[in-house]
Amino acid sequence: MEYRILERTQLKLPVITFGAWAAGGWMWGGNDRKEAMEAIRASYDAGVTAIDTAPIYGQGLSEEITGEAIRGIPRDRVQVLTKFGLRWDAASGEFYFNSKDNAGNDIAIYKYSGKESIIRECEDSLRRLGTDYIDLYQIHWPDVTTPISESMEAVEQLIRQGKVRYAGVCNYSAAQMAEAEKTIALASNQVPYSMVKRDIEADVVPYCLEHHKGILAYSPLQRGLLTGKMKPGHVFAPGDHRSGMYHFSEENIRRTNTFLEKIRPIAADKKATLGQLVLRWTSDQPGITVALAGARNAAQAVENAGAASLKITAEEMTFINKALQELVLVK
Repeated sequence: MEYRILERTQLKLPVITFGAWAAGGWMWGGNDRKEAMEAIRASYDAGVTAIDTAPIYGQGLSEEITGEAIRGIPRDRVQVLTKFGLRWDAASGEFYFNSKDNAGNDIAIYKYSGKESIIRECEDSLRRLGTDYIDLYQIHWPDVTTPISESMEAVEQLIRQGKVRYAGVCNYSAAQMAEAEKTIALASNQVPYSMVKRDIEADVVPYCLEHHKGILAYSPLQRGLLTGKMKPGHVFAPGDHRSGMYHFSEENIRRTNTFLEKIRPIAADKKATLGQLVLRWTSDQPGITVALAGARNAAQAVENAGAASLKITAEEMTFINKALQELVLVK
């Protein structure tokens, strides 16, 4: 496994970090708790020593599964990354969207990062995770109802108390990062980034490079689209959020697969899967520190971890990028 240190911190993260959204089942058509834990443990055995989770993933379930999966591993050998600021149990802040929990009950999701809410969320996360500190604590989404300074002051307090090691943000613009840094030193920004979603290259990547901030790229496989395993006509399980995304229209699946076939020989030459090649491409892009990759079972986890051992030559990178220029998805 290849590891990268978040600049100006002591966090050494695997270039492929485990993303535990699907482990919670929520918005992924449910989950298998046993398989989710096996995926996390197999990932760790393959050198993936960091897990990114959040309270909203299964309304606490992902954090509980993460905590159970890492029980028995010396705490200083695993990095736990979690979040705050998406509430399903209190109607406060900015309404985000309506959803259903894993039991099929209606829930309303709010973006809220008031100080007292963050303090409470941290205590709940520590309990579910079975730990006394969080390595990287990240605001999940910007909250327009709360001053950024108030949210960051709460995290700074948690750092002083030893409950959090470093502060991060998710889905922040460069301007929002700059505002947050008036209060606290940020370690990173977790943002969506993939071969077919590259808008952060305009402002977030330049800002992070200039100010020595890490970028944790989530959805690098575009939620499965870039694995090459999806075919036109794919039917998602009930409750799977991908069914309504334009990326997964029949036409876009067809266009994406045409692109993937162009680069398949590169993967084959390396005895790698398309997914592994895509993950390695992602982690090799300027400014990207790690790629977050989820897995529903142990086999997927091991496959994802294997991407770290790939090497893409300059010539191969040029070929891939040229082929990418010809891929246009229909919105």
